[in-house]
Amino acid sequence: MNIRCWGSRGSFPVCGPGFDRYGGDTTCVEVRSGSGDIVVIDAGTGIRNLGYQLGAMCEEPIHLIFTHAHLDHIMGFPFFLPIYNEKATLRIYGCPCSTGAFETVIKNIMRDPYFPVDFGALKANITFHNISETAFTIGSLSVTPITLNHPNGGCGLRIEENGRVFVFLTDNELGNDEPTSKPAEYFESFCRNADLLLHDAEYTEEEYPHFTAWGHSKFTDAVNLALSSGVKRMGLFHINSGRTDNQMDELVAHAQKLIYQSGSDMECFGVSSKFQISI
Repeated sequence: MNIRCWGSRGSFPVCGPGFDRYGGDTTCVEVRSGSGDIVVIDAGTGIRNLGYQLGAMCEEPIHLIFTHAHLDHIMGFPFFLPIYNEKATLRIYGCPCSTGAFETVIKNIMRDPYFPVDFGALKANITFHNISETAFTIGSLSVTPITLNHPNGGCGLRIEENGRVFVFLTDNELGNDEPTSKPAEYFESFCRNADLLLHDAEYTEEEYPHFTAWGHSKFTDAVNLALSSGVKRMGLFHINSGRTDNQMDELVAHAQKLIYQSGSDMECFGVSSKFQISI
């Protein structure tokens, strides 16, 4: 299984010399199975560059899984080139959201006055599929969703192939004591022994009190989850839109120090828009 990130920024895309190394595009992650299946998680602004790469490779079905309907995770969809290609097949998997069917969410962002091209004018063969917490398969990949602690709903993903495990938990708030919040144990079992975990790490200890119940985690809570779950590699994801490369380096160094002090040899890094790994 090969995982490639095309966008790891949270909330809003950014650009400029202070954001070159980690990148400024919002959430989009590509997963390729050993048998060639193409899975794309979320359509933040990072999906635009992915679309350029897939331009001449549209004969293989593209499986696009949305974790939730917040703007930073869907805003790149109208700029994804394969949707304008009559040879492309796009299968869209949407998690439950408070506004109804995910199909309605996507169609609504491609209508007057928000976008000049109506969804009905798209040339690709597009189908919609609802997902819950029931596991499903995409080719040789087994995909298990999980409910996230996030306003308006959302789902995380555990993707497995040949004994290898990738867990993706963006936009997830750990440590929140809201009545409907899932406890840490709920996520620990889901992440157990993962080869790679990418988890929301939006806030520092100092920032978090100002944004409680906004649906994002302190990076220290994310690290503790990875440690308690026996994760092998942990990537700090959903990077704060105002956090520069140098500030992110400091946050990563702090996380690595916590891991060293725990006695673990778990690898930890900040996820950039150029991140790629095979597990």
